[in-house]
Amino acid sequence: MSDRSPRNAWGRKPERSRLLPVRRRGCVLSAFIELDHVTKTFGGAGLFGGGSVTIAVDDVSLTIDEDEPSITTVAGESGSGKTTLARLLLGSHVPTEGRMLYRGKDFTKLTRRERRTFQREVQPIFQDPFESYNPFYKVDHVLDAPIKNFKLAGSTSEKKRMIEDALEMVGLVPAETLGRFPHQLSGGQRQRVMVARALLLKPRVILADEPVSMVDASLRATILDSIRRLNRDLGISVVYITHDLTTAYQISDNILVMYRGTIVEAGTVDAVILNPQHPYTQLLIESIPQPDPKNRWGSEPPQQNWEISDTQITGCKFADRCPAVMDRCPTTRPGQYLINPHQLATCLLYEEKGEMTNPDITSTFQTEKQALQAAAART
Repeated sequence: MSDRSPRNAWGRKPERSRLLPVRRRGCVLSAFIELDHVTKTFGGAGLFGGGSVTIAVDDVSLTIDEDEPSITTVAGESGSGKTTLARLLLGSHVPTEGRMLYRGKDFTKLTRRERRTFQREVQPIFQDPFESYNPFYKVDHVLDAPIKNFKLAGSTSEKKRMIEDALEMVGLVPAETLGRFPHQLSGGQRQRVMVARALLLKPRVILADEPVSMVDASLRATILDSIRRLNRDLGISVVYITHDLTTAYQISDNILVMYRGTIVEAGTVDAVILNPQHPYTQLLIESIPQPDPKNRWGSEPPQQNWEISDTQITGCKFADRCPAVMDRCPTTRPGQYLINPHQLATCLLYEEKGEMTNPDITSTFQTEKQALQAAAART
């Protein structure tokens, strides 16, 4: 009889994780990582005080629990706060307000041992792989370092086996990769080596910040396929940071759209991309070029005629650009409203649906079976 609980290449059952955007207080969950009403600001400390303040992340609550592996995209334009959010999840930034929890414990109160465990279980893949390499060292050095730092191998032969296994998992041939300098590898190969480096630590979560933005189109599919296989075959949850909604649709199960530090829309990737509800998401979708010459762009998207400065906005942050702006949008902060079982939006257009004050929106995100079915339908 076949084993109905398959184990991954590391000999353990795939951990199940899900990223859930929530706005809640006092709700206890068994969470791997949790951001509890986190705000992150920069600036405000000029020479004489009173310097300008930039709110990079504004009252965001996220939970990565150990329930089901998924790929969740955090999308938005430059300056939306998505990279700051990733750095908060990595523990690189300390929240200005709110708190980050790791396995139920305040991140700022972790012991040294707990921090090292966190650093091993949560691994980043950065936008520019070349910055991670020392040009005077061969790529072997990048792969040796985490094994030595975390004492993962008991012998040279074991270390060699681990490195070769990791390279093969991302589609690289060890004999053609090891022993080379970074400039002797293509951009796609360098990026896949960084994915292999993260795999050596057997992470539970990978945070991929624009991992394909600096490689040509012919290599993007290869890297995205590697990330998808890490999720499906090894049970690793992936938080995929991007401004490219096309790749987000190709790779993701769920998606969060950010604007000026706020989550404006969230749900399954099919619901949000194919039927966007928030005006900002709608404009993002409309800006995607259509490869079919029969599908021509129409007129410019409608713009609101209000003259509102950024400093006057105390409500919806999109009010100064929104084509559907209403009188009270600049002064009334919208809540999160459930549009349908698979989608929510932070917009006063849906106020009649009632604000989700204590939401349990697990149902808006796909189960593993649903994600597989949706991915099959898109291919």
